[in-house]
Amino acid sequence: MSQTVPITPDAIRAFQAGNTGMRPRDQADALGIPEAQLVAASVGAGATRIAPHPDQVMAAARKLGEVMALTRNPSCVHEKVGEYANYHPGDHAAMILTETIDLRIFPAHWCHAFMVEAAGKAGPRRSLQVFDAAGDAVHKIILRDASRHEAWDGPLASLALPDQGPTLDLAPRQPVEAPKARPDKAETLRAEWRRMTDTHQFLRLTSRLRMNRLGAYRIAGAPFVRALAPEAVDNMLTALAGTGIAVMIFVGNRGCIQIHSGPVHTLKPMGPWQNVLDPGFNLHLRRDHISEVWAVEKQTRAGPTVSVEAFDARGGLIAQVFGLRKESDDHRAAFAALVADLPGADAVEEA
Repeated sequence: MSQTVPITPDAIRAFQAGNTGMRPRDQADALGIPEAQLVAASVGAGATRIAPHPDQVMAAARKLGEVMALTRNPSCVHEKVGEYANYHPGDHAAMILTETIDLRIFPAHWCHAFMVEAAGKAGPRRSLQVFDAAGDAVHKIILRDASRHEAWDGPLASLALPDQGPTLDLAPRQPVEAPKARPDKAETLRAEWRRMTDTHQFLRLTSRLRMNRLGAYRIAGAPFVRALAPEAVDNMLTALAGTGIAVMIFVGNRGCIQIHSGPVHTLKPMGPWQNVLDPGFNLHLRRDHISEVWAVEKQTRAGPTVSVEAFDARGGLIAQVFGLRKESDDHRAAFAALVADLPGADAVEEA
């Protein structure tokens, strides 16, 4: 039986040099390697391995001024421009909470990190890039023209690890958890759902009942959920662009969730992608990856809240959208009315 020979860092760099028009994620996919291994191949030639813990990465980010925050999963990329501040550390979960950069961080999945510098036409292109144990991107911080580039060298010196080898010891990629439902617990689910006073109670409820989010949606029924057609997400974005309704758009992975709070204005579809291209906020969504969509209503102390939640064919969560509530301006009712007009789909039968 033949054995696959690992690709060398030299071969990775040669491929990159010959395919400069490809995005790094696409280069890694073409080579059949995790993106972190692609970056590691340039250690000593523009990339530096750094301490990956959020406490240290966020301390560096706060020094860099205006940057772009990027969080993605296989089906959606979420980009926000702003400054990192108001960091709240935590062993299980941490946060960055500002008007522009709003992150939920899960430190256990911040396993590998790099500061990367590459030559660009208008000067050096710099970024901090964080990856999970399998080498998949968790979060990226990308410097812009207005960033404090003079602050780059300080974190680079303080965060650099002793090991600056060009290869990584990576773990196998963990599969997406399949939908888990307990039809025998459906009545308990509905009864407990009615008693919720905060949306954050939902995952604790499903965990206690040995279900997960999508499994619970599949058996909850009205008035808690309504199955929507896959095209409902695109319809929703189009409708939002014409109304000015402010929303919260959540996109994440195991290690980070990134949130946009505000309206959506400019849509630019391109092939399978739907793109939101607004000042300070970009979203890139693979419409062809959307397999299942649910409109979900949960009770809170401040009244009901409605979300639209999209999943891929494996059951992975792609994105969630909620109506935005602020003390001076509550968009939840307007968003709920918009969602009520979205096309429905036949309920998914529990496998």
